[in-house]
This record gives sequence, structure tokens and C-alpha cells, in this order.
Amino acid sequence: MTDRIERTPSETRERLLAALRAELPAACELRRRLHAEPCVSGQEGPTLKQVLDALPAAAAPDPVAGTGALVRIGGDGPAVGVRGELDALPITEQTGVPWAATNGAMHACGHDVHLAALVALARAVDRTGGPAPLIAVLQPREETYPSGALDIVESGALAAHQVRAMVAAHVQPVLGGGTVACTPGPVNACADEFTLIVRGSGGHAAYPHLTRDPIPALAQIIVAAQQLVSRDADPMVGTVVTFGTLEAGTAPNAIPGEAVTRGTLRTMSESWRAQLHERFRAVAEGVAKAHGCEAEVRILRGEPVLVNDARLAAEAAALLGGFGHTVSAPLRSCGADDFAYFAAEVPSLMLFVGTDTTAGLHAPTFLPADESVAAVAESLLAAYLAAARILVEPGGAENGATSLACGASLGQQW
Repeated sequence: MTDRIERTPSETRERLLAALRAELPAACELRRRLHAEPCVSGQEGPTLKQVLDALPAAAAPDPVAGTGALVRIGGDGPAVGVRGELDALPITEQTGVPWAATNGAMHACGHDVHLAALVALARAVDRTGGPAPLIAVLQPREETYPSGALDIVESGALAAHQVRAMVAAHVQPVLGGGTVACTPGPVNACADEFTLIVRGSGGHAAYPHLTRDPIPALAQIIVAAQQLVSRDADPMVGTVVTFGTLEAGTAPNAIPGEAVTRGTLRTMSESWRAQLHERFRAVAEGVAKAHGCEAEVRILRGEPVLVNDARLAAEAAALLGGFGHTVSAPLRSCGADDFAYFAAEVPSLMLFVGTDTTAGLHAPTFLPADESVAAVAESLLAAYLAAARILVEPGGAENGATSLACGASLGQQW
């Protein structure tokens, strides 16, 4: 490997970009192989093997989180982590391409693109050298609970590998091709799942006065809960209350004793998050009681708010322009990603990469073009270089735990 210290930042950047682009044909082939053989959350072993086989031969994997691994590229010392998600979704593909998946699973969220782009970047850094070591974070279970990212954080693997910053990129069809969002501050919401059970007393549909019908009680709770968004939440803070499933009854002429709904609570504010839970419980219990029923609310806490480090975002945006990409206006959404767990530990950056496709994320027809591999790879390169520049500056995170704590605080300033 070429010595990193012998080259200027601009020389390093140009050599890495050239090496990355040379890797793209093989990366596109890898993307198609990964796409054709998807593995759902918790069963990512075959996908992990394909990715490890494509990484530089000298790179030894460090197993983590069951079906994941961390792979160091570029020597010892403080490093930049680059995340790639291994898992697919339990969706039957409807794209019709020759390399479509046929096993009832599908890379309908672009993880195949992300992994191929990460491999291209890792091979480029291995071939030409980079300003800092790169840790390929091959993460399982991004799409389900328990979170693979949280497991990696709690395992201590990031600290063991001296990861001082984390970066990632995600395809995003709401942006056009050639456009990348590099937004500082909160970009994704925290996401919690709830189960709400309304219990009454069932009976014959012809004698409702002899029952305590949980269905109208639940219907009123659903309506009342929308006021949490319009009247309880600060209008400047994104908040979502969504009911995704409804289950009640087994016969049209019988009133059931129980009605169940499941959904999600999301917000862009960690401080409002706890209050949202409290208000949701109060509304459910109060409305149910008014109907002579009882409500039980169970909330499963998910990802925290995803906060991009402001300095990383600014550095990466400048580099992206030099690579020929258009940096979009700030993009924030109440979508969620467990990359947020990494961002809560070290300065981090999630980029959203535009792709020209008419289908949305998680749709059975979602299929970014091969050009998306290049766009994601170059976006990851910009983020990696931005993080490396911050790491190697005087007072940067390579100086140890104190500077790491200071760096992590950058991501919490919003």
C-alpha cells in the first residue's frame, strides 16, 4: 500500500477517486449478485460471505452482532467506520429483471447498492492508501428489532477498533439522480412501535347495551390521538402518530371483548419523545374509560433521532461538489434508521443519494439503476475523506477519549 503521509490531500483525493471509479464495474456485478440472493434480517450469513469474499484478501473479519462483521482496511490507529446494511425485506420482488430475487425476499431498500459501493471504496483505500484507516461495518438487522447497530455499539467493537467517526449513505428516490443531501443536524426521527389493547365485554350484536364494545372505543382513540400531532406537539417539531393494523372480532353479528391496534410514534425531538409516550397513554386510557372499557399500551422503544455532525456535513458537501454531484437543499424526514445509534456514540454523517426510479423505498418494484452504485460510492468517499480530515487535524479524535467525547458533542448541538 502507498504511504498516506507522502501525498497532499488533493493528491490523495484524486488517486482515491480514480481507484474507486476503476472498481465500479466489479461493484455493479457484485450488486446484482447480492440482489439476486437476498437474506432477511437475522439470516444474513450468505450475504456476509459474498461481501467478505469481495473485500481485499488480507482483510480479516471481526465477527459481531451474530451475522455481522467489522473489517479493518489500512493499518492500525484511529479509524473511520463506513456502514453497509446486510439484510433484505420479506417482500416478493416484481421488477422483472433477469437478476431479480425469487426466494420471497428482496433488497427493496437499496442495501445491495450500499454494500457494493462500500466494497468499491474499501478496495480503493486498500489499493492506494487513504488518510485514515477504514472500518467496513457490515451490519445485520437494520430492518427489524433488535437493532443490529445497537448490538454493535453495545458490543464495544467500535471502541476496540478505535472508530472515531461513522459515515453511511442511503439511496433516496425523492431526490433526483446526481443529487445528494448532506444535511447537518437531525435528519431522521426516533421511531417507537406501540401495541394498544382495548378491553370491554362482548356479546350479541343485537344487544349492544348489554356489552362494553371495544371497537367504537378504539375508533375514538384513533381519532383523538391525532390531536397529539396538531395540538400537543410543537408545530416546529416533526411528529407522527400512525396506526398500522386493526384487529377485532370474528363474526359480523357478535361484539368482541377486545380490539387491538399496532402502530408507530415518531418525532424529531428526543425531549418531546417521552412526553409523546405519556400523552398517548393518557389519551388511550381516558377515552377507553369514557366508553366503559380499559386500555393497555405497550411501547417498544426503537431508534433515537439521527443527528448528523455539522462539521462532517460541511466538509462532505464541499467534496461532493468537486466530484460533480449537486448538493440538495436540507432533507429531513420522519423515516428512521438505526444508524442513529452510531451517531449517538461518535460524530457521524448519513448522506441521502438521489436515484432516478419511479418506485419508492420498500416497494416490490424498487430497483435503482447500476449508476446508483457509483453515486453512493462517491458519496461514501466524500464522507470518509471529510471524517479523515477531521481526525488527523490537531486536537482531533485521534488524541484519545477526551477528544472523542468533544467530537461526539458536535453531533448533539442541534
